[in-house]
Amino acid sequence: MSDDNTIDGTAREIREPAPAKTAKKIPARSWVVAAIAAPLALGAAGLSLAQGNAFQPTPVDPVAIQALAPSSATAIKGEVAEIFGNKFVVQDPTGRALVETGPAGEGGNLVAKGEAVTVQGRFETGFLHASVLTHGDGRKVVIGPAGGPPTGSLDWAKDKLGLGPTPDVPALTAAVQAAGYGDVRVTGRGPRHLEVAAKDRDGREHQLHVGFDGQVRERPVPGARL
Repeated sequence: MSDDNTIDGTAREIREPAPAKTAKKIPARSWVVAAIAAPLALGAAGLSLAQGNAFQPTPVDPVAIQALAPSSATAIKGEVAEIFGNKFVVQDPTGRALVETGPAGEGGNLVAKGEAVTVQGRFETGFLHASVLTHGDGRKVVIGPAGGPPTGSLDWAKDKLGLGPTPDVPALTAAVQAAGYGDVRVTGRGPRHLEVAAKDRDGREHQLHVGFDGQVRERPVPGARL
């Protein structure tokens, strides 16, 4: 006779309970990035992608095309003579210059033949690599990367929310001048530095890396004469 409490003599394999899986630890940094980036992805009210520290190059006065020389920040003004995809030719009374616009100009729709334009950018190896295009009616187009921290990084998320470091441009300009340079023009921005074009006391062009902490160091200028 048996009941529910009877234990029979059949041997059975007793399996040890499987160890509970340990949850993968997510680095605290990832939580921070997600917390900051979430409002950007969801379009939360009151937050705008334009709220970050938008970069604008220092405006540069145009020079005659004939006077163009290797520089990280120069400009020309003239009429669009020819268009070749993402490149176009600007002419003024002194000559012609070939302007390169990168992916932004694919299709040749940035400018129209015959229109008056002012183009600012980096001149090297015979090309003016445009960073700012101003149409005759005053419309301004910033060409190329916006600069700042790498997209998707923690610094990028902070920057877009207005929480990133803000460069004190007047103070950094003063630091460059104190280092012996003049004609200071900001040409780009990194995560924690500015790219600057400046001239030494002899009028030679230099490309500088200027940290937000005021540290100034030189970078080579492609095509410049030493």
